[in-house]
Amino acid sequence: MMKVVQHTVQLSAVPRGIHLISSEVIRSIPELEHCSAGLLSVFICHTSASLSINENASPEVRTDLDYFLDRLVPDGFDGFKHTLEGSDDMPAHVKAALLGTNLTIPVSDGRLSLGTWQGIYLCEHRNSGGRRTLKLTLTGDFSRSI
Repeated sequence: MMKVVQHTVQLSAVPRGIHLISSEVIRSIPELEHCSAGLLSVFICHTSASLSINENASPEVRTDLDYFLDRLVPDGFDGFKHTLEGSDDMPAHVKAALLGTNLTIPVSDGRLSLGTWQGIYLCEHRNSGGRRTLKLTLTGDFSRSI
């Protein structure tokens, strides 16, 4: 039976950086185990944080990605006009635009069909971004029994 379920998830505030949230996403959508085939949309409801799928085996990947983004779009860049919310705000918007705010992940046999070394990441681009909200929308065939 085709079905759509949606959950809103409030993530705790985290420091600036790249944070693995795969387990939290999976825990937040209990219907996942009943979905034999479908798609999970993960959307972040913010403009200064983003989502990414990347390697989850080596923590250096997260560190290097954050380092690269900070060099690509440094805080306090003097070419930005939007500066009222602090030196890290406009760079955070640019980083979020580059990485994106939505992920679509295939679901098979009650599990996310991520690659062996893939994880879901919250990319916090602000020094004090606060709590972040995710919308999880699972669409699929829910005929799988447990």
